[in-house]
Amino acid sequence: MSECFGKKFILNGSPQPSDLFDDSLVYEGESVYEVLRLKNSNPLFFEDHMERLQKSVSLQKKVPLADISTLKKDIINLTKTEKKKEANLKIVFNYNNEIANYLVYIIESIYPTEEQYRTGVKGILFQAERKTPESKVINHKLRSSIYHKLIMEGAYEALLVNEDNCITEGSRSNIFYVREDTLFTAPDHVVLSGITRKYIIDLCNEHGIRLKFECINVEDLSGFDAVFMTGTSPMVIPFCCIDEHPFKVTNPIIKILRDLYIKKAEESISFFRSGITV
Repeated sequence: MSECFGKKFILNGSPQPSDLFDDSLVYEGESVYEVLRLKNSNPLFFEDHMERLQKSVSLQKKVPLADISTLKKDIINLTKTEKKKEANLKIVFNYNNEIANYLVYIIESIYPTEEQYRTGVKGILFQAERKTPESKVINHKLRSSIYHKLIMEGAYEALLVNEDNCITEGSRSNIFYVREDTLFTAPDHVVLSGITRKYIIDLCNEHGIRLKFECINVEDLSGFDAVFMTGTSPMVIPFCCIDEHPFKVTNPIIKILRDLYIKKAEESISFFRSGITV
């Protein structure tokens, strides 16, 4: 099954019918990427994603394949062909020997249900560590292994555990822990700094919520009242359990942060279309 779920995709600035999409353009060679959430056909936090894309390209010692203005126009042109107004969009810079291509396309988008936000989701522990956590690159082998384990365990997300038995991040998310009135999350240098994570940290600072940057040892999980994940698709959602460790899902800090984050996301849309003529 193709990774492209839209009617068309963009290949090096040119719209193409989706039946011509070739997954090898993404998974062969090396790929740097971003996934953006669309709401009413507009990406949330576009500038933040572009800043991280540029950082990933730089860390991988690659040359950017399109500038921000070009990508903005590509997104607007692509979304004009889609009826679905809320979806995830993927930007890929692929480097395969002497050939380099960039792609922009709609991917399968599975968002949590209202019930999952209300009752929480199941997490599992997975022994793995990203080699370059600060750079968003595709690791197809690791992703496939995690996906298989999630299916087998009936879980929503895998929390990555390093060789020191400490949890760094989720396979597609960042993790926050709640103990009384204080949040804990892993330090910046050991995780991919997610866009949602960035704004949750900003909101904690703005609203006087105490936050400590620490990697949590697996042995200490049971000492927390609640745990939640942040990411492009789930936004802010609590865990009901992680392996055999149960957690509260009605913690007021989680609800406050989710409501504040949604407001920030809505505000970000206005910045995307400003000053653009297509």
